[in-house]
Amino acid sequence: MTADVTSSAREGLRKLHRAAEPEVLKSLIAHARLDAAERRGVEGHALGLLADLRAAQGSGWVNQFLQEYRLNSSEGVALLSLAEAFLRVPDPDTADALIADKLGDANWRAHAGKSNSALVNSATWGLVMGRALVGETQKAGALRRLISRAGEPFVRQAVGAAMKMMGEVFVMGRTIDEAIRRMGKGENKGFTASFDMLGEAARTWPDAENYGHAYLDAIEAVGKVKDAGHSVSIKLSALHPRYEVAQWRRCIPELIDILLPLARRAAALDIGFTIDAEESERLVMSLEIIEALARHPDLQDWDGLGMAVQAYGKRARRTVEWAEEMAAATSRRLAVRLVKGAYWDSEIKKTQEQGLADYPLFTRKAATDVSYLACAKDMLAAPHIYPAFATHNALTVATVLEWAGDSRDFEFQRLHGMGEGLYERLVREEGYHCRIYAPVGGHRDLLAYLVRRLLENGANSSFVHQLADERLTDAEILADPVEKIVAVGGARHPSIPLPIDLFRPERANSEGLDLYDRAVLDKTAADIRNHPFASSEAERRTAGKGVSTSLDTDGVGKVVGRAHTAFPAWSQTPVEARAACLERLADLLEENRTELMAICVHEAFKTIPDALGEVREAVDFCRYYAAQARLKFVPLELPGPTGERNVLRYGGRGVWATVAPWNFPLAIFLGQTVAALVAGNTVVAKPAPQTPRIAAAAVRLAHRAGVPEDALILAPGGPEVGAALVADPRIAGVAFTGSTATARRIARSLLEDDARPIVPLIAETGGINAMIVDSTALPEQVAAAVVASAFQSAGQRCSALRLLLIQEDVAERTMEMLDGAMDLLNVGDPGNPETDIGPVIDQAAYDRLMTYRESMKPRWIKTIDVPVDGLFVPPTMIRLESIDDLTQEWFGPVLHVATWKAGELAETIERVNAKGYGLTMGLQSRIARSAEIMEALGEAGNIYVNRTMIGAVVGSQPFGGEGLSGTGPKAGGPNYLPRFAAERVTSTDTTSAGGNATLLSMDDVAGI
Repeated sequence: MTADVTSSAREGLRKLHRAAEPEVLKSLIAHARLDAAERRGVEGHALGLLADLRAAQGSGWVNQFLQEYRLNSSEGVALLSLAEAFLRVPDPDTADALIADKLGDANWRAHAGKSNSALVNSATWGLVMGRALVGETQKAGALRRLISRAGEPFVRQAVGAAMKMMGEVFVMGRTIDEAIRRMGKGENKGFTASFDMLGEAARTWPDAENYGHAYLDAIEAVGKVKDAGHSVSIKLSALHPRYEVAQWRRCIPELIDILLPLARRAAALDIGFTIDAEESERLVMSLEIIEALARHPDLQDWDGLGMAVQAYGKRARRTVEWAEEMAAATSRRLAVRLVKGAYWDSEIKKTQEQGLADYPLFTRKAATDVSYLACAKDMLAAPHIYPAFATHNALTVATVLEWAGDSRDFEFQRLHGMGEGLYERLVREEGYHCRIYAPVGGHRDLLAYLVRRLLENGANSSFVHQLADERLTDAEILADPVEKIVAVGGARHPSIPLPIDLFRPERANSEGLDLYDRAVLDKTAADIRNHPFASSEAERRTAGKGVSTSLDTDGVGKVVGRAHTAFPAWSQTPVEARAACLERLADLLEENRTELMAICVHEAFKTIPDALGEVREAVDFCRYYAAQARLKFVPLELPGPTGERNVLRYGGRGVWATVAPWNFPLAIFLGQTVAALVAGNTVVAKPAPQTPRIAAAAVRLAHRAGVPEDALILAPGGPEVGAALVADPRIAGVAFTGSTATARRIARSLLEDDARPIVPLIAETGGINAMIVDSTALPEQVAAAVVASAFQSAGQRCSALRLLLIQEDVAERTMEMLDGAMDLLNVGDPGNPETDIGPVIDQAAYDRLMTYRESMKPRWIKTIDVPVDGLFVPPTMIRLESIDDLTQEWFGPVLHVATWKAGELAETIERVNAKGYGLTMGLQSRIARSAEIMEALGEAGNIYVNRTMIGAVVGSQPFGGEGLSGTGPKAGGPNYLPRFAAERVTSTDTTSAGGNATLLSMDDVAGI
């Protein structure tokens, strides 16, 4: 069975998805605005609720916590960091290091006994004891020596107890039965619960199956006490590890099949079953799934189906409208839980990284409140919606009460552990309904959830934080959000620029494509599939129209001669004009993005996201180097004695040879080339023999942008062309990206002719890139970072992960997660949106990698099946007995794994350094001191902490290595352009004509 979100509904949602914030808010403001009488009623309700909240502050753990530990304080940050990591650390050495790291500088004693909450004070005293022992340890030098006589170190016991106490406040029970029993206690009298089996998302199929069993157990348990009115909440991402837009055709039918048995059982037991909201990119997918359930004949007479809507999304009100339309069409009443939102900061960052047109959500807290109120008014008026208002905001609650009048046909919701005092009178005395959103699970599972809840409710703009701030008056706390937004004209937050303006005023950011929009993704894939270059496999492997397969030696000499002749005119072109050429080229790259992506897919076998990244990086190089040239390539007056003028100028060196690789056939090809051009050089650009077509397209666009044809000349061909090019004595510099062996040959060639000037070589080569994982790292995050770093682009990136080093205490658990994550990878046609990994570049690469894999077969940890036809190398993990066993780079989807012992981080880094390479290095750890150690000791051009090791961004993460990995300077960084230029200083004695006029003309100077 398939769902059917109507085309009009889908189009309405698409129009709002990234619409301008003021435009979206216009209708919301009008709908959410209160008239004078309503405002008086709301203020009356809200003041009463504030009084209730303050009266209950002694039992309001989170309010007290946020009052005592502001999240912008060192103590608040330390506590969050401990809560996120401590309980999953299995070994005492790392636990002690984590405690020392987080508690070392925080002043916990200042908080001891200060709170009205016994829980807050108990947690604080645990941390005080921990800090005291940490302090003593730092003086003595050994924690275990100080307290070993007490058995397990007391510091760990104290901190562990504090962390578990925090966890129990936020988790209703470790099992569903325990949670149901706890809901029966007096503190929850009158409230119902929606139980959520705690977990952020499944990373593997075993994870998803475990969540599915947990949900079914919860449904059965709640069904046994159905008269209590409890319900169950479901996360779709917990039930399918590839719940992604790119996997739409697969995951939606599979999720429907997974959900149907759960929904049938909930319907049979007549209990509520709510599908939670997740990231904005999954919204339309979730609506299709919800509609499929609503239309299923087995669920027709059941009103227990529910969904959540996040008010911070620009599409929230339209989603509520969709819910009413769909419920009416299926003759049901749909429960709709309205929440403020749970992924705000990550949505902002993701949009900026992807260079998208606008944000999918509001950038001001008050705008979210306006959206919430507009949605709430619609829900109260919708006959086919049962409204559930999830909020801890007294003003929001008061507004709902005002609009609802005498009705009780709705409910409020609050998070377990938060909002105590807000609803007790409403429930127990006034007959309103309130449901507690109740997480269920073990302490280790709650960590990410706990931290997110604290961050959301501890943000400066949140109601919970404002209530805890004694400096704010009631009038300030209850200020009308509509009037706040009207006062700023609905404008976006001034500190959150649009993605295109992220690097202003220096330059515009490159534009992305919203590949999380199914329509955009499908169109892009179709355009790539239908591009003329895809007409035949044979054409992919030839240079094609307008591109010579190779220059001969005479041809190389001729093109160098042309560039040499063109050099004087181009070098004398003002830097402003040269920079303008680069900016026009950037614009042309974006205008021709689809064609360039298609060539990257068909010629270089890049996946669609990789092809998009390729074009964006090329655009960023053009704009960044244009801006850098304007900044640096102007006369610089240097200091000196009076009567002397010293001026530093940059000028072109002559003809540069740029030799580019096939793995970044557009971005690196153009990055090297435009840097040389804007510095005033002419360029003979040699692409890799596997990828001449994309280079030819780039050169054509550069000529259209105004670069003279003889200032930039394409020189396609194999190694013999490259050798002849760099050997030409008229070449004034070489920029090369490729293997270390080839870089050595180029360096020798440049020095062989004694009559030849010494010319610069800028080389970026490969690396044995290592990622070190300790026991504080979150396994799910490690798995995602490792799989992307090692296998994306079929492992054919200079920066790709080659050596994974896992602390032995967590090696088994981490490898289980990686095993499951690798099983999810799709290997196949790179033009298919569902593909994660395409083929390697050519037969030679395939043969080399497959031969090596076979030689290491006894050490395989994991490999996966791949298509038989094509150059597909199976992603493979290989176990090493020692870090020292890997002595060379294998440029493909092959990952080597070894372990290291706790306490030996510095030694492990040094063993990686000893390999002589120095391109990228990664660390997964929650210990800040470990990051400092890696930063101090790691001999790598780029160090990545708690993220992937690929995808360096121009201007933000300048890229390039040291040792066997390159010469520097780093591409996309502030020191790159000067290397392409000659530095010349003019010193003029301004007194040579008979005196220092400047000095003598000054007032009040001594004279003869």
